[in-house]
Amino acid sequence: MMTRGPTIVRVTPSGGHSGGGIKCCCCRCCECLNLGYLTSQHGALKIAEAMLGSLCQSLLVKYGLSEASSMGSAFHGFLTTASACLLTTALLIACYVLSSSSQQLIRQSIFEFVFNAVACFMYLSASSYMGVAVNIYLYPRYALVNMYAAYPAMTAVYYIGVVVGILHGVDAYISYRYHKGLR
Repeated sequence: MMTRGPTIVRVTPSGGHSGGGIKCCCCRCCECLNLGYLTSQHGALKIAEAMLGSLCQSLLVKYGLSEASSMGSAFHGFLTTASACLLTTALLIACYVLSSSSQQLIRQSIFEFVFNAVACFMYLSASSYMGVAVNIYLYPRYALVNMYAAYPAMTAVYYIGVVVGILHGVDAYISYRYHKGLR
């Protein structure tokens, strides 16, 4: 039987001049902010997840709400997935920007890996279900009604959902490697 030794969590102290914050004319303001995170590879991935997730949510609300009864649980499932994942991603971005130590602590924990793996699964399954519902229930109306905007918008939603699912899958892989110390 193998026993695992103690887990060591390392947090580097910021020391006052971490290069964070906003550079004003001759000094730095708000050094407590970790704005460098937004330009890192991980930050760009999180921002892409948030932007595409919010695009899905916006299209669902604007064009799909009136057709929700015909799409049924596919619409509600995708809206729930987009809302939950967008909220969690936005909270993670806020935590990482507000504190570099929380960035290191959260990324070393198993939370980010589990969240991204679940988000990947949810987006991919919701997208496939939405794709079936859109093509069965909305395409016939699109073929008959001139200027029917719900079909192209919902088609864009499930395609973008696949992309967001893949991004969360890549993020899960990166988070797993970070958690295991394989950076």
